Amino acid sequence: MKIRIYNARILPMPEEKAGHFQIVEGEIQIIEDKIAYVGSSEIAPSGCGSIGKEQSASGADDKWDREIDAQGNLILPGFKNAHTHSGMTFLRSYADDLPLLDWLNKLVFPMEAKLTPEDVYLFSKLAVLEYLTSGITANFDMYLTPDTMAQASKNLGFRTVICGAVNDFVQSVPEMEKWYKTYNQFDPLISYQLGFHAEYTTSKPVLEDIAALAKDLKAPVYMHNSESCSETEQCIDRTGMTPTAYLDSLGMFAHGGGGFHCIHMTEEDLEIFKERGLYVVTNPASNMKLASGIPPLTKMLQMGIPIAIGTDGPASNNCLDMFREMFLVTGLAKLKEKDAAVVDAKEVLYMAAVQGARAIGLADCDSLAPGKQADLIMIDLHQPNMQPLNNLTKNIVYSGSKQNVVMTMIAGKILYEKGEFYVPEDVERLYADVNCRVEELKR
Repeated sequence: MKIRIYNARILPMPEEKAGHFQIVEGEIQIIEDKIAYVGSSEIAPSGCGSIGKEQSASGADDKWDREIDAQGNLILPGFKNAHTHSGMTFLRSYADDLPLLDWLNKLVFPMEAKLTPEDVYLFSKLAVLEYLTSGITANFDMYLTPDTMAQASKNLGFRTVICGAVNDFVQSVPEMEKWYKTYNQFDPLISYQLGFHAEYTTSKPVLEDIAALAKDLKAPVYMHNSESCSETEQCIDRTGMTPTAYLDSLGMFAHGGGGFHCIHMTEEDLEIFKERGLYVVTNPASNMKLASGIPPLTKMLQMGIPIAIGTDGPASNNCLDMFREMFLVTGLAKLKEKDAAVVDAKEVLYMAAVQGARAIGLADCDSLAPGKQADLIMIDLHQPNMQPLNNLTKNIVYSGSKQNVVMTMIAGKILYEKGEFYVPEDVERLYADVNCRVEELKR
């Protein structure tokens, strides 16, 4: 496909640091799965600068498959959901308003024990549809059955990085090695990173095997880290160290990686993250709903620790909405510090789009530039919540919502546009199948 989107405001976000964003007025040209041109229509290459010209940016004398008048709307890199559990859509609104341990032990774990790989496939497809409506073009998905997770994303044209979920109860280090080698050659939209659930669910011998595998593959490792106060305290009781320090002592971070949540962090923990180049993936809605706490994001930013954003799973969130996450990232940080100036909106947007891509190994999806993957979204500026146009970045973070997403494109293909899905799936039938299977699981 050759697609030209013109009369657009474009936020390429190519800068190394947040805070220096520049809006480009003009057009973006997409050839197959990559961006061919971003810039002014007046100087567009190969004669593509004005409406009616039919020569592509590649120099070929063929017509555009589609030309889209953006009508002054904003195009920017798609958001990356840097921590989620897509297959948990079946638990949405099922176990709410309970203490954490009751939530897990009485309702969540018994339901998950009934799941089949086919269930994970079905429920993951539902999550993908929700991601598209929120402008999310890639996810970092940690759940039970990588095979069906990968297939769900591939079949719908969605970009997924699968994160290992090894612990003492599910998956194994040999399986993770197999999946790493398989899914990093499986499909251009699918990749795989090493990971385990958490320190408190994974015994020392297994952790040592994971660290050894990471060193052998020269690969980063990711895990839930310091999510709750009790988790951190129990690790100190067992090992004399925090989860971060303990994992570092095992050589877990020789080639980088990151931690999900990272709420209850010490100065030593933060120094380890800085020294090892580890990413923090914050999940504000889930952390707030489960009363887990607020991470020290201001301190992390001051130290230069890179931060990405995740939704966590729909069982604890409950929605997969990056707009809500962005607002909460900055809102909760301001509340924690009692300072309305901390964690600027530009920092947050940078986390959601650029840092999210880099955190999960998608450096070719982090910005809008020639040669990068055409993973982008269009934001409708012709709605009341986007007016006036005083500051588009702040509008997106502080007043934006899913209603403003009018197009989501992944690898040059439009999968969602103006409320319609363009995926090989009967959406209403999918909803019916999900509800039917959930009722069966409840019995």
